[in-house]
Amino acid sequence: MEQLKGTGVALVTPFKKDESIDWNALEKVIDHVISGGVDYVVSLGTTGETPTLSSEEKLDIMKFTFEKVNKRVPVVVGIGDYNTRDVVKRLETCPLDEAAAVLSVAPYYSKPSQEGLFQHYKAVAAASPKPIILYNVPGRTGRNMTAQTTLRLAKEVANIVAMKEASGDMVQCMQIIKDKPKDFLVVSGDDALAFPQIATGMDGLISVAANYFAKDVADMVRAALASNNAKARELHYKLQDSFDLMFEENNPAGVKAFLAEGGIIENVFRLPVVPVSAGLQSRIATFNKNYK
Repeated sequence: MEQLKGTGVALVTPFKKDESIDWNALEKVIDHVISGGVDYVVSLGTTGETPTLSSEEKLDIMKFTFEKVNKRVPVVVGIGDYNTRDVVKRLETCPLDEAAAVLSVAPYYSKPSQEGLFQHYKAVAAASPKPIILYNVPGRTGRNMTAQTTLRLAKEVANIVAMKEASGDMVQCMQIIKDKPKDFLVVSGDDALAFPQIATGMDGLISVAANYFAKDVADMVRAALASNNAKARELHYKLQDSFDLMFEENNPAGVKAFLAEGGIIENVFRLPVVPVSAGLQSRIATFNKNYK
């Protein structure tokens, strides 16, 4: 799991004006983040607008990402749902030979108990041919996975090897870091908190912002992991306003606005996601113009 330390990037899914997948733009994003120095990519995460993709499109994106990455960096694949049986079936049938691991979001909408979360992940881990990265993002799922549940999974389920923590609760994060097994990785899911979280012992970041600011985000994480806090702090504050703009209205609307300003993708979405407001787009354009 050493390959999952550092900076991962949750790839966007670019669309054309007719809302079909823009394969040329996706290749440009992949090349952009790898040339920027990220350590691995995450295909089919929330930032990829997976709820609006068909099963066939998800499979096509996975295969395309493996092909275009071409082993330059590891690829993590997002496979998660509120239906445990469906997740198990997809894990048993998806072509995951080239995947380094599977990122599996906690079940959303149904708001299971902590025991329900444990049993869900236990079943998912048993079905997966690849190591499982837990993903706690209560702002999207409606249910926080506690430090106690995370630690129970880390200690009792062998195929669960890491956690993407996006609760924003620093105390909870530190509880996990303090008591986790030695070889269990904890990575940040919050761009704006990654620097202080790495300082407390996290192993890296799965980033949204690195879709566009790949080099600076990767350099920030690399410096923080090396305990070069002066350099990491400098980059953190250089990027801070971009984080605020990027998440002000919606993810991935914010990061796609930046990518569109940079000429990498078109600013197109599938409903219910829509572009950021004209006012925010203007502020993003101004920030992007002045960013050095």
